[in-house]
Amino acid sequence: MSEMPNHRHIEEKWNKTWQQLKLGKYKGNKSSKFYLLEMFAYPSGDLHIGHLRNYVLGDVLHRYKLMNGFDVIHPVGWDSFGLPAEEAAIKRNIAPDKWTMNNISISGNTLKRMGFLYDWDREVITSSPDYYKWTQWIFIKLYEKGLVYREKAFVNWCPNCNTVLANEQVEQGNCWRCKTIVKKIKKVQWFIKITEYAEQLLKDLDKLTGWPENVKIMQKNWIGRSKGLRVTFKVENSDKDIDIFTTRPDTLFGVTFIAIAPESDILQKLNIKPENMEAVKKYIEKSLLKTEIERTAQREDKDGVFTGLYAINPMNNEKVEIWVADYVLASYGTGAVMSVPAHDERDHTFAKKYKLKIKAVIMPLTGEWDFDKAAFIDEGILIDSGEFTGLKSDEAIKSINDFIEKHGIGEKTINFKIRDWLVSRQRYWGAPIPMIHCQKCGVVPSSESDLPVLLPDSKDVNLIPKGDSPLASNNDFINTICPKCGSEAKRDPDTMDTFVDSSWYQLRYVDAKNDNEIFCRENADDQLPIDMYIGGIEHANGHLIYFRFITKFLKDIGLHNESEPALHLINQGMIMDSKGQIMSKSKGNAVPVGPFVEKYGTDIARGTMLFIGPGYKDALWSEDGIVGVSRFIDRLVRICLKYSDKNAVNILPINETEKKLFVKLNKSIKSINNDIERFEHNTAIAAIMELVNMIYIEEENLSPEFISSVLFNILKLISVFIPHTSEELFSIYNCTESIFLEKWPKYDKKWLIDDEIIIIVQINGKVRAKISVQPGLDEETIFRIATEDDNIKRYLESGKLVKRIYVKNKLLSLVVK
Repeated sequence: MSEMPNHRHIEEKWNKTWQQLKLGKYKGNKSSKFYLLEMFAYPSGDLHIGHLRNYVLGDVLHRYKLMNGFDVIHPVGWDSFGLPAEEAAIKRNIAPDKWTMNNISISGNTLKRMGFLYDWDREVITSSPDYYKWTQWIFIKLYEKGLVYREKAFVNWCPNCNTVLANEQVEQGNCWRCKTIVKKIKKVQWFIKITEYAEQLLKDLDKLTGWPENVKIMQKNWIGRSKGLRVTFKVENSDKDIDIFTTRPDTLFGVTFIAIAPESDILQKLNIKPENMEAVKKYIEKSLLKTEIERTAQREDKDGVFTGLYAINPMNNEKVEIWVADYVLASYGTGAVMSVPAHDERDHTFAKKYKLKIKAVIMPLTGEWDFDKAAFIDEGILIDSGEFTGLKSDEAIKSINDFIEKHGIGEKTINFKIRDWLVSRQRYWGAPIPMIHCQKCGVVPSSESDLPVLLPDSKDVNLIPKGDSPLASNNDFINTICPKCGSEAKRDPDTMDTFVDSSWYQLRYVDAKNDNEIFCRENADDQLPIDMYIGGIEHANGHLIYFRFITKFLKDIGLHNESEPALHLINQGMIMDSKGQIMSKSKGNAVPVGPFVEKYGTDIARGTMLFIGPGYKDALWSEDGIVGVSRFIDRLVRICLKYSDKNAVNILPINETEKKLFVKLNKSIKSINNDIERFEHNTAIAAIMELVNMIYIEEENLSPEFISSVLFNILKLISVFIPHTSEELFSIYNCTESIFLEKWPKYDKKWLIDDEIIIIVQINGKVRAKISVQPGLDEETIFRIATEDDNIKRYLESGKLVKRIYVKNKLLSLVVK
């Protein structure tokens, strides 16, 4: 080969070859199965460089595992329902399905152009009826198991998107998608009881040894397990009572008021007098305009309103005021908290503002405390606490727990911060909720034989919602027959949260074209779980919890045998522009993949992306990186073409220079293995660059055959990063149809040790010499060689050696006075 064809020719040639060889196909070898998956894409048009990173990381690992003898499952699909497509369609006056499918075509062609080794026969599209049929089926199964319910509740409402949001979709008080401030309104909604799995989701985090620790901590905090006590306070002069949850029963004797969340249903059952009700209503209205972040922030301006009612503390029969305060959230505990100003900073601030009583019931183990200035929040010795006075907090907690249960005024319980999953959405472009409302039978699920409940054509629906769901505008869709009694009935007008679609897609991939069941059990048992899952940390408390939950549920109803969906998880870093802003089409700073690849080629795109830094860290995209990678590929091509006629492999070194290069090659193979497994591709590429540079530097001292043999292995090492160029150059050796049918290079342990190593010699902490020695020499020998150096000799002659420290094969440190 005298010269390389242009990159477009090479890409088309090898993409076609890889398809013909079915390199993206799983062959069914269960013993060597490796299920690799990147979080699937939302099709919004052509991919940009920020998107690309996810897929490049996966493709590198696929090729590496393939060459190491694994049978790789690597499917691809599209998370295609959702608000962005619906709003884009409205804006452009085009049907959401046409807009979505066109985007899938564009994005899919880009992925194919890049040559990623996907199994396209497993492709899933969540907005296709053959997929959302089974999303609806899962919903019905959840309903049958008592894990779906419908109720009127305060919900997160985005006034811009005109739809309800799950708690996980509210970020810093704003809509996760459009960043509009979220309001609280009351609507009848569908919920999935993810709280029934809270304990299991928390406990099984310990099984996820291959997940990043920060993701597990985020999920642990989100699930928020608290072990405590539920205590009942009777409302004075009433048959009503208020339950509170506390993790500090040792402070019960210090309760001076109860605070109730403004959106809590508790308020509806209290007989608040008219003279107080007006102020309470105004306060509730004001509170619901605030975000949860504003309400729970550690500020000095906590506020509330007195209801005019009192409760009775069951521990000492003292009257305590009942307040409404928006720093309390209905979503946590019971929606009411006992307030102990002497021992809680937030309650202390509130009590000082409204001149409420501050009663101390715990003193520090040593010293005094000024309760007027601050709350004492630590454990200590109980005071003014009846029969528990004098006990330490830990002893008192146990004793009070027993007392409460013995006297029937409460019970020990576990509380979770995580709330049930709100899944109904008042938008068109989603999977219709497969429930029917019948005046005779109530709410019943659609018959499984009637699935999928199809979305009506968008031209027959009012896509611009006004508080109601768009589907409610289509009578042909809404009006139906009750599957239970045959009477006239109405379909539910809401669609599902798109996180339901993505909660189980990894399971559908094992049997993507099955029309008769959600997936075959045998396929699931052979192919699950995911061995490596790649995606962003922003999904830690959303998708990554939901898909764990649904995996567990489908296991519990006998569909597969895995309690967790993925053994290993890597969170890829975000790609920023030169100003440090995350790449985004909406910000106008995204670099489209298509034009970039057309200009530079896929390998330069991949190489630049991988060389920019470790895959798990955020990185700045710079055009400067293109130059370095392009120059390296050119140098690699030139040296390979120069020795293309030698076609030599497995040549052992003869002279000293060849031995040094061979040691470096073996060391590089070992380090590159570790780098790929750790997603530190930048250091792997740097090691290969050093090998190529060494060949150029020492070319005159290396035999042509030996250079050819080293390049044979270098091409294998670099192939996972720049596959098209590597394939073209490797064809020189006429070995196999593809470099990816070759075995990955193995290092030889005996060639990991240099014939000589460099020892740094320091005097009083400063480097004064570097000596070249054989590895493994003892300290005395190293010292003797060091003292033969003229510089070291001069320092020793001008002073007295008082100490020496030797770090084997690395450093000799001398202290001279």
